[in-house]
Amino acid sequence: MTDSTRARRGGGPGAAGGAARPDGPRYSGDAQSSDGAAAAVPVPQAAGPLTSAAGHDPQAGSQAQQGDGADQPGGGPVPLLEPRDGPAILVASVDDLDRAVAALAAGHGPVAVDAERASGFRYGHRAFLIQLRRDGAGTMLIDPMACPNLTGLDEALADTEVVLHAASQDLPCLAELGFRPRALFDTELAGRLLGFPRVGLGALVESVLGWTLEKGHAAADWSVRPLPAELLRYAALDVELLVELRDALAAQLVAQGKAEWAEQEFAAVLAAKPPGPRPDPWRRTSGIHRVHTRRGLAIVRELWQERDKIARRRDQSPGRVLPDTAIVEAARALPGSQSDLTDLPGFHGRGARRHASAWLRAVQRVRGQADTELPGPAMPPPDGPPPTHRWQERDPVAAQRLVAVRTVVAALADEHTVPAENLLPPDVVRRLAWQPPDPGGPDEVAADLAAHGARPWQVALTALPISRALARLAEKAETGETAAAAGEAQAADD
Repeated sequence: MTDSTRARRGGGPGAAGGAARPDGPRYSGDAQSSDGAAAAVPVPQAAGPLTSAAGHDPQAGSQAQQGDGADQPGGGPVPLLEPRDGPAILVASVDDLDRAVAALAAGHGPVAVDAERASGFRYGHRAFLIQLRRDGAGTMLIDPMACPNLTGLDEALADTEVVLHAASQDLPCLAELGFRPRALFDTELAGRLLGFPRVGLGALVESVLGWTLEKGHAAADWSVRPLPAELLRYAALDVELLVELRDALAAQLVAQGKAEWAEQEFAAVLAAKPPGPRPDPWRRTSGIHRVHTRRGLAIVRELWQERDKIARRRDQSPGRVLPDTAIVEAARALPGSQSDLTDLPGFHGRGARRHASAWLRAVQRVRGQADTELPGPAMPPPDGPPPTHRWQERDPVAAQRLVAVRTVVAALADEHTVPAENLLPPDVVRRLAWQPPDPGGPDEVAADLAAHGARPWQVALTALPISRALARLAEKAETGETAAAAGEAQAADD
């Protein structure tokens, strides 16, 4: 790292005192060489369990959140331009992976982890780069195309807390490689529980630690090989301050009395089962609400399925084979010929033109289908309530319960500075309102919430006020019915 880079980095606003991070290991291979000099950047000590948040106190966390930019002229945030240890090592062989795993196992404190996918370019959501950073080990960039088996890493870090941002997005692709964390700290989820208005990684790093992260490569094609040095630098910076962010957020969770909430949420993320296949995935086509006929829906289905087959075979993102807008336009126009089809918006791209005959055959199949073969409107899950916009028509009393429960949740969310959807998941709210327990006392409501997946901290906050709201609603309805009955009796007497 050059002296000019050190000058740009500064000491970091809001950073707690601590020892400079040691140099990361250097391996042979295709990685760029570096002078190996480590900048004397003060960083927080690695934290222990969330409830202790070693190295921070509530006062320090509060000051860090302000991001006062003390080391930046003018008081603004400081750009994070280079990794403190110099260019990170790209691990692209089994031997290098073994050495990287040994170095990470010998490190200390939590390990920061990130994964880069290429969902906008390739089929599926697999990882094309894994970034890890740990005190005492430095930053490792693992190429899963060259090292697709991370079970050794999984074993080495079995007792280590893994720090991820938006963990639910990365855990599935990490599991595909054999890496399954047992202990988690999710910085995005922590930011939500703390009430930050923006919880993206860049926004949190800036507001909590006072650094700005470059996000210009967020939508890059991480499947290209070799990966450009600029992308490798960008990837390394995504984990550069993740443990420091974890420490500062942990301190604030303790200060706000939300540490136990966070631990329960993190455990729930780790325990969540992968979602099963959707019954009709084609119904998620963007813009499908503009298709108003059953035959049009059938065209959406046929084109979606044909596109998915081609995309899977070519290992391309479905949207690059044929955009959703093209599928919807064809469903609305019901084209009768290939020229009619290819003249529609969305069919002019190279990928769409290449498979024009396949699109036409899909449309022609639908034109020949009997009405009984055409799909109808989407049906609600068999074990869940219908869409809420239909409640007023189907069950006005349930619609009133939904309003009452949502009002309680919104008020509690505002009181505790937590987004309503994090205070109580919307699906839990809908299920309770659609089919509440009878009787609806606090214990019964608490059991119902827990049965639908609410965490203990959520149940403790919401069960009693929801029970009271439902009781008031039932009492109001009963009073109204009694008054109506009395009015009818009076009219009969008259």
